Amino acid sequence: MANFNLGNISIPPAVKNIIIINAIMLLLTTVLERVGINLVQYLGLYYFKSSHFYPYQFITHLFMHGNIMHLFFNMWMLFMFGVVLERIWGTKRFLIYYFVTGIGAALLHTFVNWVEISQVEHAAAATLNTLSPDTFSAFCTKHFSSFINPTGLDNFLTDWSENPENQIFTNEAEKLIHSFTQRMMNTPTVGASGAVYGVLLAFGMLFPNTRLMLLFPPIPVKAKYMVMFCIALELFLGVSQPGSNIAHFAHVGGMLFGYLLLVYWRRKGNSLY
Repeated sequence: MANFNLGNISIPPAVKNIIIINAIMLLLTTVLERVGINLVQYLGLYYFKSSHFYPYQFITHLFMHGNIMHLFFNMWMLFMFGVVLERIWGTKRFLIYYFVTGIGAALLHTFVNWVEISQVEHAAAATLNTLSPDTFSAFCTKHFSSFINPTGLDNFLTDWSENPENQIFTNEAEKLIHSFTQRMMNTPTVGASGAVYGVLLAFGMLFPNTRLMLLFPPIPVKAKYMVMFCIALELFLGVSQPGSNIAHFAHVGGMLFGYLLLVYWRRKGNSLY
């Protein structure tokens, strides 16, 4: 079993500066919000059909976080596993790996978003062609139950059902369907989680038998089993919880692109990948 005593190792430059920049960006985001400037709107990653989307967001979203706990857990994982990798690989290779996995995670997340949003757009078009209280209710329940106040929806449907010919209800339903689909497109993704999961994968592949101590429950687990568990969990959650506030497929994407890059390095004959 390998034993890494991080307490005796200074933080290498890439990991240190990534942590510093992420902390500064969260502080700056909080300060600017107080004066009416939404930094996430410019630097978070938006769906490519959104009016807020810019290509540079594939990089900038890696330095944005939703809150202090989101930042803490990502940076703690980066510190725990990234320090070792940067010491072994060197700063240049570590940065290449970090950004490849981070951007790769964003690409897979965008692809999954495209699949989900395309399905919703088709369902919305079909609902609008046969709009009624029943079809509207079925559409909202299937695709936007987490966005809607159930009591408000029930009251709206009851009033509409009692006055099915009233164009006011039809127009309001059309507006709601449009606003729901726009909300999907205009919800930004932030965080370094994809790159951090890629770092975890690399650690597990380089040091598969290193024992990691879990917090809950507090038991030691080999790194290779931890990685396999994380992959399985993120795939399960990504499939079972579409539209979740957590970008599960971004985590999978970080690991996938990390694996592909490690295999590429290994085939080129690079030591330690």
